[in-house]
Amino acid sequence: MTLRRLALLPGVLALSACEGGFQSPLAPAGEQAASIHSLFWLMMAVCGFMYLLVLAGLGIGLLRARRRRSETGEPSINPADRGLTRGLVAWAALIVVGLAVLITGSFLVERTIAGARARDALEVRVTGHQWWWRIQYRDPATGAWIETANELHLPLGQTTRIALGSSDVIHSFWVPNIAQKLDLIPGRINRVDLTPTRAGWFRGQCAEFCGVQHAHMALDVKVDTPEEFARWLASQRRPATPPADPAAARGLQLVTRGQCAMCHAIRGTQAVGRAGPDLTHFGGRRSVAAGTLTMSRGAVQGWITQPQAVKPGTMMPPVALSPADADAVSRYLMDLK
Repeated sequence: MTLRRLALLPGVLALSACEGGFQSPLAPAGEQAASIHSLFWLMMAVCGFMYLLVLAGLGIGLLRARRRRSETGEPSINPADRGLTRGLVAWAALIVVGLAVLITGSFLVERTIAGARARDALEVRVTGHQWWWRIQYRDPATGAWIETANELHLPLGQTTRIALGSSDVIHSFWVPNIAQKLDLIPGRINRVDLTPTRAGWFRGQCAEFCGVQHAHMALDVKVDTPEEFARWLASQRRPATPPADPAAARGLQLVTRGQCAMCHAIRGTQAVGRAGPDLTHFGGRRSVAAGTLTMSRGAVQGWITQPQAVKPGTMMPPVALSPADADAVSRYLMDLK
């Protein structure tokens, strides 16, 4: 990094903090992210202070060498320089104190984010796939599991305990505004608690390189008020509503009797596949293909007919449909809310 770019770094960090944070660890919206944010600024303060002391010591040394050079004509080092000795002792003490502060701060933050939360926390399972997210909620009313994909809803001010797993390779769950990173490892379950403190939309991202479409494995995260979350969960509990529109009804037949049903489930229909995302309330989601496309009929049609052009390497095969059938399928899927 050049000196010019290094000089711009504080400004870039300051501007990042002012953005408001759709995906920024500098704008925390959760208790766990706020703890990490505090540790970050503690490290910046300690390291910045030590860096300024190094610069000050270097400047003092240069001035003293210049003064001695002007007196004798040659630079010299006095081994009995008491000021230098005291300075080195003080510097060593400062390093010990600085490390002690950082270790203590890191230990306290680790205890904060890894500590047990409320026993009545909402239980959620998140499973990583190449390249999408399977999300399951334990219904507090019935104990049954409700499945969705690629969009995580969290209740504001309440703790959600998330069990993280993977079906294929190592992924990493990271919602910078709300919590720290934690790996999703095949054959192992890791758990993380999230306690949002600010409502709104945020963006999560797989933070471990997991294949060619790693960058297109995003996660939309919505923090709802408790009332909004209860309504949303109640809507997700219901099976899909049969379409009233004739074109959408044609789409229902194509989806449930064609190859779509082999990989996707739509509760309330004959589609019970498990290889791909659950589509029961697909039309109510914010994006298509794990954050790759904004939800729209055009995006849905493009994704169904040419998924490899949108997301090369995806497990989603292209579906051969006439333009009229592709329109019918997209109408049906967009009606699933």
